[in-house]
Amino acid sequence: MTDEAPLRRRDSPDTAGDGPHAVPPDPNSGGPAATPLTAPRDGTPRPVETAAELADVVSRMAAGTGPVAVDAERASGYRYTQRAYLVQLRRAGAGTVLLDPLPLDDLRTLDTALAEAEWVLHAASQDLPCLAELGFRPRRLFDTELAARLAGFERVGLAALTEQLLGYSLEKHHSAADWSTRPLPESWLTYAALDVELLTDLRDLLSAELDRQGKSAWAAEEFAALVAGADRPPRVRADPWRRTSGIHRVRGARAQSRVRALWYARDGVAARKDSAPGRVLPDSAIVAAAEADPKDERTLLGISGFGGRSVRRLAKIWLDALDQARSLPDDALPVNQPVEGPPPPHRWAERDPIAAARLARCRAIVVGTAEQYNLPPENLISPDFIRRLAWSPPDEVTGQTVGDTLRGFGARNWQVGLIADQIADVLPDPAPAD
Repeated sequence: MTDEAPLRRRDSPDTAGDGPHAVPPDPNSGGPAATPLTAPRDGTPRPVETAAELADVVSRMAAGTGPVAVDAERASGYRYTQRAYLVQLRRAGAGTVLLDPLPLDDLRTLDTALAEAEWVLHAASQDLPCLAELGFRPRRLFDTELAARLAGFERVGLAALTEQLLGYSLEKHHSAADWSTRPLPESWLTYAALDVELLTDLRDLLSAELDRQGKSAWAAEEFAALVAGADRPPRVRADPWRRTSGIHRVRGARAQSRVRALWYARDGVAARKDSAPGRVLPDSAIVAAAEADPKDERTLLGISGFGGRSVRRLAKIWLDALDQARSLPDDALPVNQPVEGPPPPHRWAERDPIAAARLARCRAIVVGTAEQYNLPPENLISPDFIRRLAWSPPDEVTGQTVGDTLRGFGARNWQVGLIADQIADVLPDPAPAD
């Protein structure tokens, strides 16, 4: 799939790759487990920041051949949005490119140049949304993490796969860095370039393994689903404040209204400052304030989590939010909304023992089939799909109706083909004993 000389597998005696990388060690030789990869074979490129530089990159990438390795770095935990702060590309004949999206903001010309290329990403679902914001979307892709899951690898992180299959170790100590930092340190840029250095080599090995196991068609369906959802907007959660960590300790609708008020006050501040909400005010502080219901600044600032200088400067916002919650009439307090779909699994035995037994039978089929095909059960079929099917089976249970139901939830054809008939055999409830 690529005319760039591949890096060899760890047990290969030949010289690795097309650059200055050392020969990977033989894992049976008693030497070190893997060769550290500390620099890209072509050196660390400077980030592209101007339209003229981008035009040159577009020409280079269009002239390249084979798949294009793609990655993006966000500032999760630091910024409010999930935008990309660096985009990395590597393609045979074009080399490695680092793009700074802040001054560029639009990669549609690059998108057009690579329209026919297969993208290679690791954990594609994490990066596709932020790339789509830049007008950059794949038409075909290969996800090395998902491929490794389907192939039955136990460790599917990029560093683990690179070490196991290629014999090189990648350092991941910048993975949680604040990539909105400018200028980006040289060591960070090297780290980012190395993230795409070996992706196409990894892709080729995993593709061959999927072929060997007869799973290539399964992977193709999974990859096509990722492409179809590449620019789908994220699902908006109802009542997102209910996901506040520790909210289970907050008793009563009135106290929950304080959580809600503080959560939305924090979210507004975080959006304005483009800061991660947890850096504006931790969840633990919201819960503590909701329980204590402070009515003045001195009491508020005595609560754990409100003592920092930046939090103290926002004391009026927090107190106003608490005042608003305090003044709500009873009919405006939070109420538990009816849950769509089945209840949490731990409540099935209490709510519907027959359905709980039905779920257990279905899960046994999933686990057994996953073991047979060396797959993680959650990649064989979404656990949520099985719960929904077991809670509300079709009126007439057949392999066809079970398959149709699972497809309606979003299951792929290969998944349905493996389990629908078996699920149909165990889904009906046993006849009551005479």
